[in-house]
Amino acid sequence: MKLLPFVYCVALCALCSLLAGCQGLRAPSVPTVTSYQLTVTASPAAGGTITSSPAGIDCPGTCTASFPQNTQVNLSETPGNSDLFGGWSGACSGSSTCKLTMTAAETVTATFTAAAALTVTMSGSGTGTVTSSPAGINCPGTCTAKFPQNTQVTLSETPGANFSFGGWSGACSGTTTCSVTMTAAKSVAAAFTAVDALTVTTSGNGAGTVTSSPAGISCPGTCTATFPPNTQVTLSETPGANYYFGGWSGACSGTATCTVIMTAAESVTAAFTAGDVLTVTTSGSGTGTVTSSPAGINCTSGSATGCTAPFPPNTAVTLSENATPPNVFSGWSGACTGTAGCNVTLSAPTTAVTAAFAPGGTLQSLNHIIFFAQENRSFDSYFGYMQQYWVNNGIPNQTFNGLPQFTPPANPLLTPTNPACDPSNPDGPTICVPDPNVTPVPSFHMQSVCTEELSPFWNEAHVDWNDAFNYPNTIDWLGNGFVEAGANDARQYPNIYPPVNDINGYRTMGYFTDADLNYYYFMASDFATSDSWFSPVMSRTQLNRAYILAATSDGYAYPPGSNSNDNAPFSSPTIFQSLQTAGITWRVYVDPEATSCSGDTGSELNQCLANVSYVNMFTFESQVQSTPSLYQNFVPISQFATDAQNGTLAQVSLIEPASNAGLDEHPSDSDAYPENIQSGAQYAAGLINTLMTSPSWKDSAMIFTYDEAGGFFDHVQPQPVPVPDPNTDLYPIDLQPNDACDGANQTSGVCSFGMTGYRVPLIVISPFAKKNFVSHVVRDATAWLNLVEERFNVPALTARDAYWSTTSPTATMDEFFDFVNVPWATPPTPPKQNTNGVCSLAAPTP
Repeated sequence: MKLLPFVYCVALCALCSLLAGCQGLRAPSVPTVTSYQLTVTASPAAGGTITSSPAGIDCPGTCTASFPQNTQVNLSETPGNSDLFGGWSGACSGSSTCKLTMTAAETVTATFTAAAALTVTMSGSGTGTVTSSPAGINCPGTCTAKFPQNTQVTLSETPGANFSFGGWSGACSGTTTCSVTMTAAKSVAAAFTAVDALTVTTSGNGAGTVTSSPAGISCPGTCTATFPPNTQVTLSETPGANYYFGGWSGACSGTATCTVIMTAAESVTAAFTAGDVLTVTTSGSGTGTVTSSPAGINCTSGSATGCTAPFPPNTAVTLSENATPPNVFSGWSGACTGTAGCNVTLSAPTTAVTAAFAPGGTLQSLNHIIFFAQENRSFDSYFGYMQQYWVNNGIPNQTFNGLPQFTPPANPLLTPTNPACDPSNPDGPTICVPDPNVTPVPSFHMQSVCTEELSPFWNEAHVDWNDAFNYPNTIDWLGNGFVEAGANDARQYPNIYPPVNDINGYRTMGYFTDADLNYYYFMASDFATSDSWFSPVMSRTQLNRAYILAATSDGYAYPPGSNSNDNAPFSSPTIFQSLQTAGITWRVYVDPEATSCSGDTGSELNQCLANVSYVNMFTFESQVQSTPSLYQNFVPISQFATDAQNGTLAQVSLIEPASNAGLDEHPSDSDAYPENIQSGAQYAAGLINTLMTSPSWKDSAMIFTYDEAGGFFDHVQPQPVPVPDPNTDLYPIDLQPNDACDGANQTSGVCSFGMTGYRVPLIVISPFAKKNFVSHVVRDATAWLNLVEERFNVPALTARDAYWSTTSPTATMDEFFDFVNVPWATPPTPPKQNTNGVCSLAAPTP
């Protein structure tokens, strides 16, 4: 409080007192009591009465009353003789007592619903009870109850001991559940009678047996038995050799299992008839099963069980084959030939068919493709140490383009470097100027599993390419600007974000070893990897994610909405739209932790997960939001384990990174919230291990990678690739003045979309993945789209994903797999991911 107003108030009060003295004493003022009006309405007006406590409301009659402020008023309802209370609306809701605290004028409506009475009576020589749902009837006892008009009331009967339910009469009939819609007063009678026996007979020119569950019938032998009232008795038939079951008659019909509810004496006849026998055999070194329609044959390779069954003469039987992945069906012989379905009409006492299965060997063995990309790590920063890991662990060496100092024999003199910043530069605090006279920054082992943020944006990515990048003069690949870009990014942070400790860009040159990422090093060595796998575009996460989903960024170098030239979402179709059109199942798994979806359930959760996924960058997301059949494909990450275990994985799945939960391995956006790569690797390991130990493993492949390099050093130049669309996506349409390449208008090369981003790690995890395999074929992450398109026969989205099939020689992902030998039919047991690394965001020391 300020002093001047206070002094002013004191002076004013003194003046008032003086005036009071001049004019005489005034009567003390009376505090005003504020009241608020409560208005009650009955709907319909004659449906019942409403009263209040404290008194005041007695409606109809007195339907409005005023109550002092903060008074708690309780309203009670009393329905009329022909009505029920339906609930409150207005200032109260629900059907319990309405309680209001009068802090303002309030209006409440009590709704009364017309009711109809339901009366239940008992008949017959037995006893029992009848109850209702909704509750109300519990007869004997309460045999009449009111229900709102048009309510569907279900009556359930329970016979007394040694009695059975004989049936309904009145408003219901028969012996099944009685459901009554209360459009008027209704009456129902329930009859309870004594129980009778179940008798089974056999007929026909064949032989067989009939048994019951619960036990009692074993016919021939014991063909009559009694059961407690309402017992469900299941009769099972077993035809004699070379006979078939012709069907039930009496209390059951057809050829399916006979189930009898013992509410009265019942009789059933089972017919057994001589038939024609169909025999199926399997051949070949593959495995599979053969089933028949009508049912009878269920034959598995190597087993005689279920491979012979009799059928009525002249029955048309369809045999269906199902090869066990990765095996394939190679054809029929005997009564059928070829590879199409086998249809046999049984016109002889015996018919024989052979189904041949062969070992698999094609991409069709792959029924589930899962793509999982973590965030912002370069190939050299994660896997550059790989050959030294092999040496240390006795793993045979092979060609691998990692950090050159670790190519056997290891030679520290080959350690790559980047120019360091000039500390004497006048602009040193805000601008890093490379100085050839300062010791360069070498590639070095990071001592912390947490690193500060780097910028992989369009401009910084081109500085990484060449520290003096300037079109058209200095655009040659040097790969010497990572330190400069990292240092400049850090030096801008005090003006924009919390300060970054590493203002010299040292962190860009750091790499990790198997001591830090033991799980990834094991998996990349056991399964298949690549030293030539690139992110799709030289820019940040959003653009690379757009390529991962749609093989294009619609000509944007910035995320949608960054400036006036990219203010619309991506309009290109995603892979999910192609899959939807082709009838291929797909699913997107999103971690809801720390997102706006964390408290949602059901359809609201599905819709929200679609909104927070990277699909939200596309116009497709608006269609998803309004279409339940689409947004239900977006599910929480917790469902991945359920789907893998239950065999309900979609044909194509995408796992979004758990970014909000801090488990995406992204460098720390803020020193206040460090992100630990070991925690992220542990999270990824949990999902990968879930797949490997599930029944879905046998025909699945997970493509595990990173969306882009994140500004971390990689010594390999990005590679030329086709622009996605030669008509529109040659050159970024949203570059700003002074951006790298602004005004270049290249149709290919480093200033266009005809260049990949930097290398990122890749592990192809599948029972079909080749062991300890390293691909050297140049690809970017859109090759996963090509794999999906090849396997499920859907068209390419753009020239970029089509390229991996059309380039010569082709660069499809087929080379990662061995579908004949199935190298990892039994998956390996990987180590538990280390979590003991030091997490520090202090400036690293090379």
